[in-house]
Amino acid sequence: MMDGKERRNIRSGMSVAIVLKQDQETGRLTDGIVRDILTKSASHPHGIKVRLMSGEVGRVKEIY
Repeated sequence: MMDGKERRNIRSGMSVAIVLKQDQETGRLTDGIVRDILTKSASHPHGIKVRLMSGEVGRVKEIY
């Protein structure tokens, strides 16, 4: 499984699981397809921030 903390591992159209801002305490994951990559840096310790096709925004925890 690829690392969601590295921007180079994430592309538009990939299936991922993200944690939404309101779910950070529980760690509940939301599945979706990446529309936009919002993090500009090459990596982020909590996961790269993306926008899904559904419009939801969160940090990538798993890449499928």
